[in-house]
Amino acid sequence: MIIRNKFYDLKLFRSTNFKDIITINVGNLNIGGVGKTPHVTYLVQLLQPNYNIAILSRGYKRITKGFVLANETSSFEDIGDEPLQYKKKFNHCLIAVDEKRVRGIQQIKKLHPSTKIVLLDDAFQHRAVNPDINILITDYTNLFIYDNVLPSGRLREPIYGYKRADIIIVSKCPVVLSPIDRRRIIEEIKPKDYQYIYFSYVSYNKLTPFNTSVKNYLTLIDNKNASVMLLTGIANSFPLYYYLKNKYKVVEHMKFPDHHAFTENDIETLKTKFSNLIGNNKLIITTEKDLMRLSLPKISSLINDLPVFYIPIEVNFHGDDKKNFDQQITNYVRKNTTN
Repeated sequence: MIIRNKFYDLKLFRSTNFKDIITINVGNLNIGGVGKTPHVTYLVQLLQPNYNIAILSRGYKRITKGFVLANETSSFEDIGDEPLQYKKKFNHCLIAVDEKRVRGIQQIKKLHPSTKIVLLDDAFQHRAVNPDINILITDYTNLFIYDNVLPSGRLREPIYGYKRADIIIVSKCPVVLSPIDRRRIIEEIKPKDYQYIYFSYVSYNKLTPFNTSVKNYLTLIDNKNASVMLLTGIANSFPLYYYLKNKYKVVEHMKFPDHHAFTENDIETLKTKFSNLIGNNKLIITTEKDLMRLSLPKISSLINDLPVFYIPIEVNFHGDDKKNFDQQITNYVRKNTTN
């Protein structure tokens, strides 16, 4: 990775700048779990009212190859779980996957010339594209400056890679962030003169039913004495786990690796664990991302009779960060968008 980055820095490897379309990358230095997806969602909600937007992802763990444009019948096997999540949330937004981002952007421009902005999901290390705005996200509880490169740590590349970022977002902060804590983190990261730092936190929204069979369980959503089986296959599920621990009496966690493709055996194990869960008032809770992999017909048919809920999340920014972040992004887009 060091040699590869050096070749890009020396321009021995080509990095493409797209002049007639704005590219905004959201990525990180470490392996997953920093909250890229809700931040991409935030950008879509910020920009979509005024611009035609596309989201381009690699489509991790899909079984297809090359450029694929999402449609209403796409599954996570076709495009990956996160792109499918975007498609479900923003049906009128262009969602595409391609392991070669340059080719993906070219295809988007060819098929949909009216597209003004391409949001690159997790392309910080994909240096074949030189984005107009490079956003680096780091977890408040695991700042990249205290991590190491694989295998001794979880970094994909050395720490100094952060210098490529235009914006650094410290994600998953406490809902109440003290000025002292904020100042300490900024001093530790030591941003360059051209870099801006913002602080965001996660808000958990109301539980949403997976199917209509849960109507008899809706009253349990706000029942503090309910028992919960938490089912996750994401990189960092601990914030959600502790959130639910403060909300419900009993929380059992059935945890799988990130992007795990659920099997029939997994669901049988889930049913057994759920049956053995303490109490009569019981729920199964999962994430929006996991829901994409649970929605395959062969899997969803096995959980139709279970009280499965998913919990949507969104990001918010602390203090004036929302106003300043929004202005930085929208001002750049407005000044650089071609007619």
